[in-house]
Amino acid sequence: MAKYRQNLPQLSGNMFLSDGGMETTLIFLEGIELPEFASFVLMANAEGRKHLKNYYLSYLNIARKNGTGFILDTPTWRANPDWGAKLGYGLADLDAINRRSVDLLAELRGEYETAATPCVISGAIGPREDGYKAGNMDADEAESYHTAQIETFADTEADMVAAYTLTNYNEAIGIARAAHASKIPCVISFTVETDGRLVTGMSLGEAIERVDEATSGAPQYYMINCAHPTHFAEVLDQGGAWTGRIGGLRANASTKSHAELDDSTTLDAGDPLDLGGRYRALTHSFPRMRVLGGCCGTDHRHVAAICEACAA
Repeated sequence: MAKYRQNLPQLSGNMFLSDGGMETTLIFLEGIELPEFASFVLMANAEGRKHLKNYYLSYLNIARKNGTGFILDTPTWRANPDWGAKLGYGLADLDAINRRSVDLLAELRGEYETAATPCVISGAIGPREDGYKAGNMDADEAESYHTAQIETFADTEADMVAAYTLTNYNEAIGIARAAHASKIPCVISFTVETDGRLVTGMSLGEAIERVDEATSGAPQYYMINCAHPTHFAEVLDQGGAWTGRIGGLRANASTKSHAELDDSTTLDAGDPLDLGGRYRALTHSFPRMRVLGGCCGTDHRHVAAICEACAA
């Protein structure tokens, strides 16, 4: 049974950490091969699961040390039908992978959760297409496409689902509708280009407003991920009611554009202390931004720096 599905503790206003750039950490720092950038393939054997468990522990230890909550996102960003098919996984295989991923995090929660460090299990969902490109589904098609993965998570101990690196509002609407139908809370996280806009050219504020309007405000909150704070801080500073809907941030370590990152063969880890300072400024200006982690290029060092800066 899901522990927090009816009352997500991160909505209380306390700080919650999440992990960093799972795929970039595993590939560039751990030397693990992840075809199609898919970390879910590690769930296929005991050695892969051990790598994942050690990865999560590096962040859980930071949360325990600092008395913060933690969002345990499953390694399933690519575990949807199209990406799974590229790797030889059918629908039944993906269902099993998604379930086993939740089981792994439930095991970790049982070992590491304390009263001061509540651990929320989140079923991670990725876009149908690449996270740097604009998809072309309408909302109905997106709902149909993502329903199977969301229904699987709803039938596990997952407390919520979170869709990351979304590039268009229609896919976000479809995911939010599917989660509502499955009676599981959802979070929507958009990625933006260096100008603070979605790859489609739509402003972040308009995307959030359109999703809220089409779903009666179904998402619990919104996040921004896979972009550096310098890409969107100015957009947030312009204000608007929509900024109050942003409850979390998982930024890149690098200031490079998505195109530059796509072409890069080395890891740009940026400056953890600088990133922490930028998070501190953002959370000061936007106090509802309480779920804090990282994306491409970040690891436990960045999350520790973010935690230290924002706790201060």
